[in-house]
Parts: sequence; C-alpha cells; structure tokens
Amino acid sequence: MPAELRLLSYNVRSLRDDRAALGRVIRGCAPDVVCVQEAPRFFGWRASAARLARETGLLYVTGGAPSCGTMILAAPRLSVAYAEDVTFPRTPGLHRRGLATAVLRLATGARLAVVSCHLSLNAAERYRQGGLLLGRLAELRARGGPAAVVAGDLNDLPGGRTFRLLAGALADAWRQAPEGGGDTFPSAGRDRRIDAVLCTPAVDVLGCGVPRRLPGVRPGDLAAATDHLPLLARLRLPGVP
Repeated sequence: MPAELRLLSYNVRSLRDDRAALGRVIRGCAPDVVCVQEAPRFFGWRASAARLARETGLLYVTGGAPSCGTMILAAPRLSVAYAEDVTFPRTPGLHRRGLATAVLRLATGARLAVVSCHLSLNAAERYRQGGLLLGRLAELRARGGPAAVVAGDLNDLPGGRTFRLLAGALADAWRQAPEGGGDTFPSAGRDRRIDAVLCTPAVDVLGCGVPRRLPGVRPGDLAAATDHLPLLARLRLPGVP
C-alpha cells in the first residue's frame, strides 16, 4: 500500500531570527521530515538542534556542524535506517558546505532516501557540488531503494546551470504539482525561487509550494521566522511488495 508523508525544506538562517515564529511555522506545516539549511553548526550546536527538534515535536536525525549546516529532522513515526554527514571539498576563500543524508523508514516498510543540501554562492563551485550531490544520491539509493528526495537551498534560479543539472536528473516537485507559491527568497519580498524539492520517479508528488494559512501561525510569522520561506511537499511513496 502506498505511504504518504509531508516533507519540509527550510533555510532557518542559523536560528538568528524569531525562534517562536519559526517554531509555529514548522509545527503548522505538520511535517514528517524537515530538511534544514543553515542549521546551528558552531559552539553549542547540538543543544540548539535538540531544542529546535523539541520545540517542533520532531527528532534529530543527522547534520549540523558535521555537514556544515545542513540537517535532517523527522517525526517519531519514522525510523532511521541509515544516516551520514558529507562535506564537499573546500575551495580556498569560500565557505565550506556539505550534505545531511539519511534513509528513513515508515511503519509500512516504505523507505525514503533524503538529502538536505545548501549549495555554494559561487557558480563554478555550485555546479561541481551539484554533480557531487547526484553521485552521493546514487550511493544513497543503493542503500534505500528507488524513492529519494533532494531538498534545500540551491542558491540558483531555475534557469541557472546547477538548477538545470539537478532538475534534469530529478523531478522539480513544484513544477510537477504546484500547490502555493514557488518563490522563496527573501521571505519579505518573495521574488526568487532558489529553494527546491527534487524527487526521483518513484516518488509521486501530490503537491509542493510555499504553505499559506497554516494552523497556529500568526500574521507575519513567515517573514519573521527567517529570511527564506519554507517549501512543503506532499509525497506518496511506492508500496512495499
């Protein structure tokens, strides 16, 4: 029987903004999986990550400092079959980046390979990272099966070289089933689509976009929580034979 879940991709800007608003937004989205970018990664990052998970009713899976600020959180109903933090090669003078990766298992037995990414601001480095990401995804799918999602801050527009590389290999969930806006940055202005949820063919996208009118979320919370808007994807995974 197919299984459905809700995946949220969210750049939280190192929790420097309104923490209470951020917590309300995440809880309002009711996600099963959260792919975080700009997660806490310096002194005290473990305590900050644990607090964010606790405030949103989720569990820490992997990421933070070991993956240069990407992180994965998951609902208690999911179990972790595999998790690994990945760092990209360092480019002198540029901020080091990485991936939080995991294979999550639902009670039905369905598995989903998940990658949280935050790619470089530098175009050449970003394109190299896109290729490395796809290579890592292939390795993760060998462990987790055909259903996989890459979610995060691509720092590239849909017409950009890296966005096109990734969307050529994976399905752009917002393009496939738009449900709400696609522009995610800046949160107050919303004029750029630089965040994305990208899926393998085994994942059925039921809807994806910037969520609005969330329960328990106050007016202004989306702009106050961080400088990015979240992307919420409703996904259906293949059944287990």
